[in-house]
Amino acid sequence: MLSISATLGTEKNGVASSKSLKAQAWPLFDHIVAEAAPDGKHGNPWEPAEDGKLRFVPDYDVLRKLLGVPLQFKATTQSGIPALALDVWLSYELRRAGFVSDQIWPRPQHPRILPLSVVKLLDAIPKRERPKLEARLARKGAIPGVTSASASILGKNYLKQVDVIMTDWATGPELLISTKRMDSSFGKNAPNRIEESYGDAKNLRLRHPISALGFLFGLRSTILHEEPDTAAWLLDQIGKLGREDDAYHSTCVVLIEYGDEVAAADDGSEPEDEIEDPGPDEDDNALPETDAKGEAVAQAVASLPAVEILTDNVPDYLDPAGFLAKLVTHVLSNTPVNMHVEARHRRIVVGGN
Repeated sequence: MLSISATLGTEKNGVASSKSLKAQAWPLFDHIVAEAAPDGKHGNPWEPAEDGKLRFVPDYDVLRKLLGVPLQFKATTQSGIPALALDVWLSYELRRAGFVSDQIWPRPQHPRILPLSVVKLLDAIPKRERPKLEARLARKGAIPGVTSASASILGKNYLKQVDVIMTDWATGPELLISTKRMDSSFGKNAPNRIEESYGDAKNLRLRHPISALGFLFGLRSTILHEEPDTAAWLLDQIGKLGREDDAYHSTCVVLIEYGDEVAAADDGSEPEDEIEDPGPDEDDNALPETDAKGEAVAQAVASLPAVEILTDNVPDYLDPAGFLAKLVTHVLSNTPVNMHVEARHRRIVVGGN
């Protein structure tokens, strides 16, 4: 059986090419999202609840597929791809909510970080001139100061990479979400992740107090039986992160279940979560993403490992549905009614007011 890298044409003589795993994973992520939103048309996530209120219904089918990508690549937590799957899903859900696609990063196509003003420029220039500029943007992994593989934003005291962001130069950041992922060595790494998250929240909240600030933690479900005390402590701490006046507006836990046969050989260490240095990100010199063929990508997506999301094992106050609803509502409550018109319309169509 061919490896997924060979299927996508990114393997030479049985060895993965120098392109990063992220560059190879992006075509699969994009295919999954594109299938769920044909021609960029997203379904409405809002539904009426029994109590007469509106509820946000996440697309867990898409999440399960996205979470299968890092498993297919045997990508460790340190690679960043398991957490990237969560980032892609969150940006997809925000588009389902009705926010402008190009205003939410990461975007559903390369380059992942592209200012909305540049997108508007592309739309405004004559059609005969557009392909040349688009080709230049697509040819490089990133153009410092214009495009990027990841977004860093200045908090009160230091630059911090933010995983999912909605922003424009006229408004500043309106939504900032940090994501983390932990699949093993829970007791060893949990205290560090919580400590880092408290610092990140305060740093961002003090400079951007009106922005909707969220935190999503992806956990492998093995924590429930391997380290139940750690699980209880971690859920409690993440819940408290969403109740502090100077921390996150909303927090969330996604419990992920998959078989040991597809688990990566992880040594239990976590990605570094350091303060960002000023200047271009190191990813700005990265190679462009893999230009994989559609048929190969479709075959790879069709063979993704099975993943389940255990929503019943997460407290209501950490539920992904409530998390997304709070963040969307926070953004709409803090902007004029003539902004985010589609996002408001989607709620009105369902709620009737």
